[in-house]
Amino acid sequence: MAEQPHPEIHTRITGEELAETFEQEAPVDLSTYGVEDWLTLIMFWVMAGLVFLQFFTRYVLNDSFAWTEELASYALVVVVFWGASMCVRLSRHIQVDLLYRFLPPRVGRVLALLVDVLRTAFFAYAVWLMWRYVGLVGDEPMVMVEASKGLVYIAVLAAFALMLVRSVQVTIANVRRGYGVLERPEAFDALEA
Repeated sequence: MAEQPHPEIHTRITGEELAETFEQEAPVDLSTYGVEDWLTLIMFWVMAGLVFLQFFTRYVLNDSFAWTEELASYALVVVVFWGASMCVRLSRHIQVDLLYRFLPPRVGRVLALLVDVLRTAFFAYAVWLMWRYVGLVGDEPMVMVEASKGLVYIAVLAAFALMLVRSVQVTIANVRRGYGVLERPEAFDALEA
């Protein structure tokens, strides 16, 4: 017969004790956030405002502002790429680390370093491609708004440039530390807590 797991123990607390936890001041540490975090947050709320305005004008006023849909889709593009730079800084992109559990540590280290170098090279190439793309079609006008799509393309170019910088920083940190997230993912889980 299988042994039953230990039951959860719940400690009763009073309403006063619960209210007291809200009164305690905890230090706020904003130093863990990068510039891309703040830019992404601002652009997310701009996008949310545009989507709300689109919803309100379409379903409440029955006279939709067509430009809100276009601008919201461009804002989503910017949020995605700036958010990707957050993931590069935190090494949170999708990755397969199962192979590293079966490799000898030295081989795993070399392979992880190769992944770091290839990631950095990819972002350098993406910056170059985006730079060329902005040069080719950066003057293209938006459909509903009298503005250039180049604004969106430059924001994406800036995101790729930031991903390149963050990738170099992550690579240097991994080399100095002697391991990366691929080799020891459990060492990076504590960073979220």
